[in-house]
Amino acid sequence: MAIENIEEQSIQEQFEQLIATEDKLAIREFLDDQNIADVADLINEYPDYESQIIANLSIHRAASTFKILDFPTQKSIVSQLPSFKTAELLNELQADDRTDFLEDLPKEVLRDLIKLLDPEERLVTLSLLGYPEDSVGRLMTPDYVYVYEHNTVEEVFQIIRKFAKNTETIDVIYVINDKGQLMDDLRIKEFILAAPNTLVNELMDGRVIALNAKDDQEHANQVFKMNNRYALPVVDDNNVLLGIITIDDILWVATEEFSEDMQKMGGTAALDEPYLEMPLLKLFRKRIGWLVVLFIGEMLTATVMRYFEDEIAKATVLALFIPLIISSGGNSGSQASTLIIQAMAVGEITVEEWWRVMKRELLSGVMLGSILGVIGFIRILIWQQFSHIYGEHWAPIALTVGLSLVGVVLWGTLSGSMLPMLLKKLGFDPAVSSAPFVATLVDVTGLIIYFSFAYMFLKGLLL
Repeated sequence: MAIENIEEQSIQEQFEQLIATEDKLAIREFLDDQNIADVADLINEYPDYESQIIANLSIHRAASTFKILDFPTQKSIVSQLPSFKTAELLNELQADDRTDFLEDLPKEVLRDLIKLLDPEERLVTLSLLGYPEDSVGRLMTPDYVYVYEHNTVEEVFQIIRKFAKNTETIDVIYVINDKGQLMDDLRIKEFILAAPNTLVNELMDGRVIALNAKDDQEHANQVFKMNNRYALPVVDDNNVLLGIITIDDILWVATEEFSEDMQKMGGTAALDEPYLEMPLLKLFRKRIGWLVVLFIGEMLTATVMRYFEDEIAKATVLALFIPLIISSGGNSGSQASTLIIQAMAVGEITVEEWWRVMKRELLSGVMLGSILGVIGFIRILIWQQFSHIYGEHWAPIALTVGLSLVGVVLWGTLSGSMLPMLLKKLGFDPAVSSAPFVATLVDVTGLIIYFSFAYMFLKGLLL
């Protein structure tokens, strides 16, 4: 069926009809006429045809589509493609995209795929894989345009025409010296606006921002954000230019970091695979660790209640407010922890500003606790008027609950805000001070605060 006759139909309907015809030429023409994102949607929509779709695309478009697919889909496609087609696809991928795919594969599979690469691409790939995991070196591409300071603008354009075809971007041109050391980076518009005989060193201002290949990817994310760059150069410890890293790679990093932080804040280890793709036993191992830690922490709550068993027996009314007290403290701690972790992640605050954070949370805790304390006091007052459930000593009970809420909420906000900063200072990931962890900590200490106020106001009355 000719493509013109099905223009009014959806892409999915057109694809289904073309697949039914088994007309490879028509299928290829149709796929090459679609946007890359639409082709990726077709692959996700029709997993039975994923390798066939990639195989029918021109190699450049196949590589562009492949790199935006999720890892399980990429792995499935490569496992189904013939070796020659896999080799063609991997060699066409940009070095950073290829490394991003290969680094998550089992070693035996990685070894087999490395053999399919051209010698030059194999050398580049092994070099990138040699950098530490989660480092900038894993993300960089060695394909970029560089010039020397003694080149003229006319020579620069000759270099661009000769070497820029296989580079990821030519928006920025990098200036190096004879030792390969980075001297400057210049936007291409500066060359376009300059006279042909202008020397490169006449355009240089020396305000170059570079990343080290060993830098953490999260650090690179912050540098991109603060400097509004599309691409940044990557150098070694001797300032030798090794490659560049582009914003599209950083966006993937930001997404992965956000997902990991959300998982850790939920009280689980970070998942390194999509939820539905992860084996059940592996998912169990990711979750059980923190559950055991939190469970042991909650056992301390039972210990504290056992310590105050006599007080609870003498004044059973105190037990009515235990859930109210510990949940309020846990909620305030979770709020503070989430706010501080997020602020640290986007660079709004640093560990050195802990005192400013503490002062703000101290005031916030008092204000938040006071509001809840007043509400708790009024609640007891109103209930007492209708049911006399709290007896003749309702006022001291109401005062106990009200002030306990102030103390517990204040403690929750302080611990929830300071714990992430303490972990960061000690070199740990602040996200592990997750909401469940903070809530468990505040549960235990909240009971101590509550019964301390109860002993203070009810001694000689109910206790």
